[in-house]
Amino acid sequence: MSWETYLDREQARFVDELLDFIRIPSVSAKPDNIPDVQRAAEWVAARLTAAGADHAQVMPTAGHPVVCADWLHAGPDKPTILIYGHFDVQPAEPFDLWSSPPFQPEIRDGRVWGRGASDDKGGMLVPILAVEALMKTTGRLPVNVKFFFEGQEEIGSPDLPPFVAANADRLKADMIFSADGLQWSPDQPMLVDALKGLVSLEIVVRAARSDLHSGLHGGGIANPAMALGHVLAGLKAADGRISVQGFYDDVIPLTDEVRASIARIPFDEAAYLAETGAPAPFGEPGYSTRERLWGRPTLDVNGLTSGWQGAGTKTVLPAEARAKITCRLVAAQSPERVFELIRAHVMAHTPQGVTVEVLQNPGRADPYLVPTGHNATAIAAQVLEEVYGTPPYRTRLGGSIPVMTTLLDVLGVHAVMFGFSHDDENLHAPDEFFRLDAFRRGQTAYARLLERLGRP
Repeated sequence: MSWETYLDREQARFVDELLDFIRIPSVSAKPDNIPDVQRAAEWVAARLTAAGADHAQVMPTAGHPVVCADWLHAGPDKPTILIYGHFDVQPAEPFDLWSSPPFQPEIRDGRVWGRGASDDKGGMLVPILAVEALMKTTGRLPVNVKFFFEGQEEIGSPDLPPFVAANADRLKADMIFSADGLQWSPDQPMLVDALKGLVSLEIVVRAARSDLHSGLHGGGIANPAMALGHVLAGLKAADGRISVQGFYDDVIPLTDEVRASIARIPFDEAAYLAETGAPAPFGEPGYSTRERLWGRPTLDVNGLTSGWQGAGTKTVLPAEARAKITCRLVAAQSPERVFELIRAHVMAHTPQGVTVEVLQNPGRADPYLVPTGHNATAIAAQVLEEVYGTPPYRTRLGGSIPVMTTLLDVLGVHAVMFGFSHDDENLHAPDEFFRLDAFRRGQTAYARLLERLGRP
């Protein structure tokens, strides 16, 4: 029996197993769900063993656990492949916006509906099933394989850097493939060449000890809300270019080749504006909307707090004003250097009469850029073209995945995103779903990938 026939024969069982997996509410952000994340880890370890992997083990970190396993019998002349994914999920609230309970998955219209179905339980189960099909039909794998699945991706993988560093020998590999990833559409594959980094900070401006009567004190002391507004307005020029001195110094420019590659991918600006509800595009001059989204750094205010927020009027002079800011960074910007540049800018441009603090918040990621000619990416592109019948788009994403840079920093290997979700599947939102045909297609893709990597 071929592995393809095995996958077809066992597909109903595989879908039932995915439903069982989704029923575990492994929400890493909520303390009440800590036992559920542990239970999901144990489910993954057992499933790896059933697929034929060796040494499946739930391993502790300072927070949520990881699961490691391997199969290393292909021989020293064959490459070693590390497969990454995550079994934790986002919170599902508000529950009343779901068409069916998020942890009671349902199959409707050829889709599995439930929290984590697409991100990333369906995705990370795919390579396990491909490995099982190869093991059950051939008795072995064409390459050496290691598995590395985590339970804290949805909270930024805070404990992975020390874990990966401490277990570098166990995780060492020639190539890394992430089962957490997207395809462009059900009929069009893609490979992601770059992810943005992240730095998060908060600006706090203070004046009086407490809110004061604006009639008695207005004009006598500074207003922190207005001082903060002045500071924020100085972070960007009116045309959208970031005004912080040195902010762009480390940015690797978009080459003509990269810009041409981005331009080849269809983009309907009118549809984008309709989707977002914005009246017009806006951003750094000299770049297309997609170039700004994918390949240029950003600085955005995420939240503002000051003074009276309730209905009606309360004539106060606020004692304090706060702004939360994040920057999405591109290669080769450093989150720490960008934070210091912004802090210095704020300190230099704060009006008199107030004090200011600039605090770096938790949550940081280095930008990630796959080098031109990357071998594993080239092989993945060949496999995707075989499976989909069309070459993959080469794209970039504005989001951040901290583990990618952790694996690169410690293991020295650029990971390839080889996942089969789609960005319309309500990831992180109510009514998350995963297409069953993508679930099946991904199994074929991983089996072919392992076979291709095992060729002389």
